[in-house]
Amino acid sequence: MAHDIQPNADTQRAKAAAFRALHEQGVFVLPNAWDAVSAAVIARAGAPAIATTSAGVAWSLGAGDGQQLTRDDNIGVIRRIAATVDVPVTADVEGGYGPAPEDVATTIIAAIGAGAVGVNLEDSTAPGGPLFDTAAHADRLRAARTAAEQAGLPELVINARTDVYLFGVGAPEARLDEVLTRAAAYAAAGADSLFVPGLLDLPTLTDLVTKSPLPINVMTGHGGPTVAELAATGVRRVSVGSGVAQAAYRLAEAAATELLEHGTYTTLANTLDFGGLQSLFPRR
Repeated sequence: MAHDIQPNADTQRAKAAAFRALHEQGVFVLPNAWDAVSAAVIARAGAPAIATTSAGVAWSLGAGDGQQLTRDDNIGVIRRIAATVDVPVTADVEGGYGPAPEDVATTIIAAIGAGAVGVNLEDSTAPGGPLFDTAAHADRLRAARTAAEQAGLPELVINARTDVYLFGVGAPEARLDEVLTRAAAYAAAGADSLFVPGLLDLPTLTDLVTKSPLPINVMTGHGGPTVAELAATGVRRVSVGSGVAQAAYRLAEAAATELLEHGTYTTLANTLDFGGLQSLFPRR
């Protein structure tokens, strides 16, 4: 595995091109990681790329989700993940750590410097909204694209996240049109894909995929449509947000509860082997 602190420019551009190619046909799945070891085991499981979850990263650093991370804290985690895995890394940079296009540009340059070849950039100003108006977020995306070019990674995959459905913005019957309006503006500003968390209705997704100028990314989880069902709508990219992190923390709580209340260890019966995990991090 690669452990260089500074990414190699040629290698990074090749990873960006490979990640970009994943969006061109079919569907691919991103189980989201939140630290170096979760990224390593997800890559070992066969993930074609690693996507980070801002919620998982925040929790691991003792902060709540919802743009409570600092730019530096998030970039530090991205750097460790990118140095640990050999597959492309796409980073959740939340709202860009500041409202202005200049703030976004600073974040994009830092994420590229940390080894990321893709980013998620959301259009909500705060948890629960409100959203940036369409033109304002388009300006932020345009700044992200310009920053990527200036940083020497014009291939950076910008996944424009819109929270229209996640936060229930506007009347339900108007949300699809609002997303499509944003998709057109975001595509014109340089976005490469559109992330629509909160939308899992299959007929609506089929309609969105047909009309959107950008490939669609959705977030699913337990109780949601299967990957095959989502693929049938034409969705190109499926992620699970903080779901894997939540499952890991649930296991930690269950193991601790069993140990403290019963003095037994059955919850630990199927853990990963210590030596196997240790081998993911060879001595430097």
